Amino acid sequence: MSDFDPHNVDLDTVDAAQITCYLNSEGNEYDGRLGARISAIFVILIVSSAATFFPVLAKRLPRLRIPLYVYLFAKYFGSGVIIATAFIHLLDPAYDEIGPASCVGMTGHWADYSWCPTIVLTSLMMVFLLDFGAERYVEKKYGLCRDDPEPLMAQGVEVIQHQLGLRRSNSNSHSHSHSSSALDSKDKQAKEVEAQSLEEGALDRSFRQQISAFLILEFGIVFHSVIIGLNLGVTGNEFPALYPVLVFHQSFEGLGIGARMCSIPFRKESWLPWALCAAYGLTTPISIAIGLGVRTTYNPGSFTANVVSGVLDAVSAGILIYTGLVELLARDFLFDPHRTRDDKRLTFMVVSLLLGAGIMALLGKWA
Repeated sequence: MSDFDPHNVDLDTVDAAQITCYLNSEGNEYDGRLGARISAIFVILIVSSAATFFPVLAKRLPRLRIPLYVYLFAKYFGSGVIIATAFIHLLDPAYDEIGPASCVGMTGHWADYSWCPTIVLTSLMMVFLLDFGAERYVEKKYGLCRDDPEPLMAQGVEVIQHQLGLRRSNSNSHSHSHSSSALDSKDKQAKEVEAQSLEEGALDRSFRQQISAFLILEFGIVFHSVIIGLNLGVTGNEFPALYPVLVFHQSFEGLGIGARMCSIPFRKESWLPWALCAAYGLTTPISIAIGLGVRTTYNPGSFTANVVSGVLDAVSAGILIYTGLVELLARDFLFDPHRTRDDKRLTFMVVSLLLGAGIMALLGKWA
């Protein structure tokens, strides 16, 4: 780049990479409006945090009496948001930053291979291996067999409850002596303890299976939130349009995170769901503040910034593609043995999913 003169360019001999890199190296477009940018820190903090905490509060505080369809809308609208984020807000920007037509993609060893899809594929496969490893660990720990027609833990509680019901009926019909009643009472207590133990084991198994996938999901979304927060702090003429778009963007993603978290059986005294909600709510505001702090030096179009953001976007895209299609769509709609058979409810779930994906894809026009 040292011998490139932008005022004297021969289009027949110039390297296209030099032109592309020159156009990206002009610094950021920060143009003031410091007060509005500072307000974005607090607006996005409040709105995105509220959207993230809402589903968790609704589940943990039954007295709020949130209607079922409100919960279903939040859950499946959020699933659509996450899937659209993977393709529109992560995969496409990654190609812009390190793809074959970018400054990075035309330079050095980045030009030797199409690294963007490779990073996405590697990320996706790593998430699969982590997910599969966690699933296999839980199976071995709890002695589960995939050949069983139903999961052992799921049917164990029902079997014991059925046995208790029969025993209770038999006791009422045939037990007349004090000694027999005492034996039945002890047997009933033992069965109830066993049922409770099985139920706790089933919840613990379900928690271990789901929490690993959720942590990976939030990890990918947080990466994305860091990048957009930095860019909002230094963007120029696009700021007036980008500001409200990112408010909705972060709120929708937060709603998706909170709704997905509700399906994880945390213990009532666990602090983890609150910490995870807070982590998401704080990420973008902190990133905006950092962007404002380095507004005179940070160049989002520089070679280094493109490499960092492009790699992070590609990694996050792989994470969210796997999570969105496997953990959300496949498990909820195709392989869930307890999926509702109510066509009205299923239609509502699918429409909510499509609405979330559609709105989030539309937001990709601005952010």
